[in-house]
Amino acid sequence: MTNTPPEELTGKLKTGQPKTEAAGLTAVVKSFEHVLNGTGIGRGWKALVKLNQKDGYDCPSCAWPDPDGERSGVAEYCESGAKAVADEVMDKHTASPVLFQRYSVVDLLQKTDLWLGQQGRLTHPMVLRGGATHYEPIGWDDAFQLIADQLRALDSPDEAIFYTSGRTSNEAAFLYQLFVRMYGTNNMPDCSNMCHESTSVALGETIGLGKASVKYDDYEKADVIMIMGQNPGTNAPRMLTPLEQAKRNGAKIIAVNPLRETGLLAFKYPQSPRDMLLGSEKLTDIFLQIPINTDLALLKAMGKILLEEEAKTPGKVIDRNFIREYTADYEAYVQSLAAHDLDGLAAQCGLTVAQIREAVALFKHTPKLIICWAMGLTQHKNAVHTINEIINLLLLKGSIGIEGGGASPIRGHSNVQGDRTMGIYEKPKPEFLDALERVFGFKPLREPGYDTVASVRAMYEGRATVFFGLGGNFAMAVSDTDYTADALRRCKLTVHVSTKLNRSHLITGETALILPCLGRTDIDRQATGEQFVSCESTTGVVAQSHGIVEPVPGQMKSEVAIIAELAERAGLELRPYNWRDLIADYDRIRDLIEQVVPGFDNYNERIRKPGGFYLPNGPRERRFTTKDGKAHFTVNPLTTRTLKPGELLLMTIRSHDQFNTTVYGNDDRYRGIYNERRVLLMNPDDITRLNLRDKQVVNIHSQYDGKTRTARQFIVVPYDIPHGCCAAYFPETNVLIPIDSVAEKSHTPTSKSIVVTVEGA
Repeated sequence: MTNTPPEELTGKLKTGQPKTEAAGLTAVVKSFEHVLNGTGIGRGWKALVKLNQKDGYDCPSCAWPDPDGERSGVAEYCESGAKAVADEVMDKHTASPVLFQRYSVVDLLQKTDLWLGQQGRLTHPMVLRGGATHYEPIGWDDAFQLIADQLRALDSPDEAIFYTSGRTSNEAAFLYQLFVRMYGTNNMPDCSNMCHESTSVALGETIGLGKASVKYDDYEKADVIMIMGQNPGTNAPRMLTPLEQAKRNGAKIIAVNPLRETGLLAFKYPQSPRDMLLGSEKLTDIFLQIPINTDLALLKAMGKILLEEEAKTPGKVIDRNFIREYTADYEAYVQSLAAHDLDGLAAQCGLTVAQIREAVALFKHTPKLIICWAMGLTQHKNAVHTINEIINLLLLKGSIGIEGGGASPIRGHSNVQGDRTMGIYEKPKPEFLDALERVFGFKPLREPGYDTVASVRAMYEGRATVFFGLGGNFAMAVSDTDYTADALRRCKLTVHVSTKLNRSHLITGETALILPCLGRTDIDRQATGEQFVSCESTTGVVAQSHGIVEPVPGQMKSEVAIIAELAERAGLELRPYNWRDLIADYDRIRDLIEQVVPGFDNYNERIRKPGGFYLPNGPRERRFTTKDGKAHFTVNPLTTRTLKPGELLLMTIRSHDQFNTTVYGNDDRYRGIYNERRVLLMNPDDITRLNLRDKQVVNIHSQYDGKTRTARQFIVVPYDIPHGCCAAYFPETNVLIPIDSVAEKSHTPTSKSIVVTVEGA
């Protein structure tokens, strides 16, 4: 049975020159096109005008923060956010029971992910019973009873997996983890495990908090911003606005990436008459194009150059006072760098020493340095070491805990950080569990649960037989697609709480349920009236989100209602509270959060203030919550990867027409690729060396522990990428990543470092 999207090519591939600027009028037009394709102008305009406004709702796309001060009243959103909203407010057609009556599960598996998403909002609970070919409607009471019966029948609560997507609100996430822990397990994998877990581990070890140490306004105050392993033009387009403002204030921007991405080059702000009349603002001052996963060598070279310059002019380059007062292990770090040769480090990252010196010269004499990164750094075997090395550089400069300086991981999903704050974590901290016990009077399990990769292995090996997914597209987001699909199919029950149809709904256990939920844009009416939820941005701002359009006709429930009703049906007594009371008034949930989670004092009062509030952030104030209260320099081993003849190193990327696993179209406008997703971007010299040709159809193979994995039917496209490197879209190439190929310490799948070979199809 098919696990991955159909391998047929569209036959319509067109390529052109990559764009030289991001955003502009084209982005505005494309935003409106996507919205109007799914709904009428009235509903669509209402949704867009309230997007990311203080009296509106939080974007269901990325986690980029909203401006602390004034916000645009016209378009405080980007093209990616508009596409996400268009997906959610679509009402011209729906994925109603009629769709499932028309198509069997096997039929639906033959459809592309784009087609599945275009069917509209899910409207009714659906069940696929053992041996059946089609999903059919089921009442909510019967659905909850089916799940409760399966959970009670397990020999141990650890035989159930409870996954969470980053779009889940704080209120739903808190109730979800409470329900799961009262049930008796910590098996709570989430999408953090697949993206920024390496960041959380590294920052937790070095500065004591796995979050950004910067605020929104710090970007405009920085002297230098270094962007590593990130494509803001596609993955966080709203980030381009403060970057442009930083440039106007005199900041310099260094971009480090294997691909020369459009969003790193120039930005045309759609609301700026100056930009629209005079042209885009150049963003990048220095672009360092390095081979895949050589960032660690570059960072070591930069640190080594800083120490050399400090030796020439003592007290002028590194912040010795900061190092002495706030850090530990500095001498070990310095000694480790002495063992490396600068020429060798430069050669490993494909640059000259002069190029690296030029970049270092920009921040040599200023501490106002911000370093940003995303999945280009987090999804490698040595990811934690690389992020540790970022912190080394910032500690050398005293760049943490000052205006205009700091560490800035760029999170993906809109509330992925908030979910973790609310306790969605397979390794909960003892103090969090202590608070749950104090407030709710039960003894939570203390042993760690399964993360994402461990959950897949547990299902595959029969140690877990129930999967419950609160949002997301688990089967396609996880590595080793075929293995993951086989794991899910070995379950007795799979359940997905979703707004839209996706491939995970079709890769089922013996029995499967789809439970339709309200989205971020939908008005949520409960017994006491309209409710709002809250989300946390990547800079730690918690703000309210209030739905503004009528839900499409159907039987959807809010995530809060689904969780609470299931917990009640499962017989979990919430003393001295009542699950139904929490559904009726979300203020009651926030009252409970305030009692459990630090930083949420007067939650209901502060969340009603326009713009929300910042959570406490120790590193921002030079309070480092490590064991000894110091920020730690680290010694990070430098590893090299030698490719055999015929091998390439593949990185997965997203197109401009997708967000995570959600595909909005087949174009990648900024890279000049149209009408096709099954493409393999290769260096032209590598194409010649491997006896391939432009537009040739090929199969991609990975070899791991004697097993060959294959992604079939990809078209070779010449592209500006370093020798020995290639790139293809996620999730189509997840099939190539072994389930146990993960980053050290964080267990994040190594989606950006896949050794492959390519042959003609």
